[in-house]
Amino acid sequence: MSVAGSAARALSPPPPAAEVPLVVHVVDSLGVGGMENGLVNIVNATPPERFRHAIVCLREAGPMARRLRPGAAEVHVLGKKAGKDPAAYARLWRLLRTLRPQVVHTRNLPAADMVVPAFLAAVPVVVHGEHGRDAIEETGANRRYNLLRRLVEPTVDHYIALSGEIEDWLTERVGLPAAKVGRIINGVDTRRFRPADAGRAPLAGAPAGFAGPDQVVFGTVGRMAGVKDQTTLARAFVDLLDRVPDGRARLRLVLVGDGPLRAECADILAAAGASDLAWLPGRRDDVPALLQGLDVFVLPSRTEGICNTILEAMATGLPVVATQVGGNPELVEDGRTGILVPRLAPAAMAAAMAPYATDACLRRGHGAAGRARAITDFALERMVERYLATYDRLLARRAPRRAPRRASA
Repeated sequence: MSVAGSAARALSPPPPAAEVPLVVHVVDSLGVGGMENGLVNIVNATPPERFRHAIVCLREAGPMARRLRPGAAEVHVLGKKAGKDPAAYARLWRLLRTLRPQVVHTRNLPAADMVVPAFLAAVPVVVHGEHGRDAIEETGANRRYNLLRRLVEPTVDHYIALSGEIEDWLTERVGLPAAKVGRIINGVDTRRFRPADAGRAPLAGAPAGFAGPDQVVFGTVGRMAGVKDQTTLARAFVDLLDRVPDGRARLRLVLVGDGPLRAECADILAAAGASDLAWLPGRRDDVPALLQGLDVFVLPSRTEGICNTILEAMATGLPVVATQVGGNPELVEDGRTGILVPRLAPAAMAAAMAPYATDACLRRGHGAAGRARAITDFALERMVERYLATYDRLLARRAPRRAPRRASA
């Protein structure tokens, strides 16, 4: 068992030792989220002869650990306490000295300062990724956190931003050197996420008769908290019911996910007498099948990096209504694969949803265009290759100065 002090433990057996570079990814946890989903996709899709992987979770492993392909990565938990926990830095340093990785890749604010133990452990290449901002720094203007990023910048070899908006924020607002910042947009598995074989698929677990062939199903998938703002979608749906003739008979809403906004959304729908027109199943593990049961995907987020669920909806052949924030405009071609709307604007969202509610040809056309774009521009294999090529390039650049030590049995 690999350990990092008394609080760390390995959750999966290590792979056989090999003369293949090891990348250690450091994250807060493997909870449900886009960043975690993207990391699991990278690990699962990496050719074993290119890189090995290990994942260090600062607090806990989380449910996404179960999605890792058997043998794809070691998973370690540091057991970091809430708030300040100086001992966690020492535990990470000891673990890295044991694992001897060639690359450490930290992600997002909770792991932003973990680049320092990686640097002190003489890891050849240190990378930090910014996938998106949570409610704690929604606008990206938090001086304390941005100062932290600037202070640790000398220990980082390269930054990866997931969208043009994040790239600009890191260089212009945070003040990181532009030469150190690159962009890699997420990819999607277009074989796992694909249109249903014949029209809209049934929604497994939905109430009997919830969505018939003559009804149009709008839906979203995501953690129901804070910046995801599903309450705006609930209000937009209530508005839409009055905009569309016979809307209560023809329209349905699906909100997949769990969190504090779930009860608030249920209250909004109940107050409008629309509880029976919506289905809130909570967190589900069968997202590809659920997306096949929708006609239109809607993303109401207040902020985003590059949204995995938009990519998954596009790959499923769904038109997308999304807020014009973060990297969403890089994914959704307004008027071709979907419609972009201002954030926190239920009326504007309802107006964008209305044409899809009454025009099946528009739904099919925008959905097909989105599917084609997902295959052409956002294939999972392309994303993985860009990450691996980045690691290769950085290792080649560092080799003359600090050669990596190979793993041994």
